[in-house]
Amino acid sequence: MTTTYNCTSDDQRAEGLQHAQRAISEKKCIVLPTDTVYGIAADAFSPLAVTMLLASKGRSRQMPPPVLIPRINALDGLATDVPADARALAQAFWPGGLTLILHAQPSLDWDLGETKGTVALRMPDDHLALDLLSMTGPLAVSSANRTGQEAAQTASEARLQLAESVEVYLEGGFRPVKGTAALPSTIVDATSTPFRVVRQGAIELERLREIVPSILGFGETVPVEAEPVEGQPAEQSARDEVGAGEATPEAEAVEEGTTADGSPLDATEAAAVEVSTPEAVASDAVEPEATDPEAVVTDAVGIDAPREAKPE
Repeated sequence: MTTTYNCTSDDQRAEGLQHAQRAISEKKCIVLPTDTVYGIAADAFSPLAVTMLLASKGRSRQMPPPVLIPRINALDGLATDVPADARALAQAFWPGGLTLILHAQPSLDWDLGETKGTVALRMPDDHLALDLLSMTGPLAVSSANRTGQEAAQTASEARLQLAESVEVYLEGGFRPVKGTAALPSTIVDATSTPFRVVRQGAIELERLREIVPSILGFGETVPVEAEPVEGQPAEQSARDEVGAGEATPEAEAVEEGTTADGSPLDATEAAAVEVSTPEAVASDAVEPEATDPEAVVTDAVGIDAPREAKPE
């Protein structure tokens, strides 16, 4: 039976966390707040639970959810060949609204969807989320909404969309703050060089570049220097290159973001943690929505990841 707990009350908070932990162990879905938007969560290591999460949202395996983690040192347990710059970003912005798409540990026994060997990870800056994660371990999390609908900013809003498909709703009040717009996590594809933002969200590009100056913004490409055509003046070649570095729209930007033309896209952070491949990324995050950087995680709840990577 679906139950909602008012986690602003200490008694209901404790009871709600225990029920949520039990539901996760039973391969059921729960809804929890993150620092970005609300996320729908399930056991990241249970294919059945992840399938139920995707079905609840109405999304396919081509848009796998991101994964929320309770502490930064969980990074190496879930990802491999983590670049030094990715660690620097995690140190600077975790816990917080940043989802990182990385190469997944090949030894892990999980199935988040069509991730193509990547995983979108985020550590949310929310006490309730972190308390639950410390009890359950990593959770697959996507923004708590039906695909194509507005990201939920309260558990009651999430329940209107997800209804009985969720066992436990943890109500923690508005996220991020009442009266403010739902803002997903920023998703960065760190599987290739230079890193690039595949969904713009809570962490501005300027702040990311304070840590990694070479990072590309959403839609930016690396200018390609053309070889001068034989017999053509160098000045003419240079003129022909004008516009080579102009921004191009991305096909998609994870579970809690927007499309290149600014229209709403499935939100979390999250969250998370929506994972996919650098070519189809992490929607949430609730965080967090990882998937391919082009079809990213929704919510890394921020939360709709891998991957939405995708409540970062």
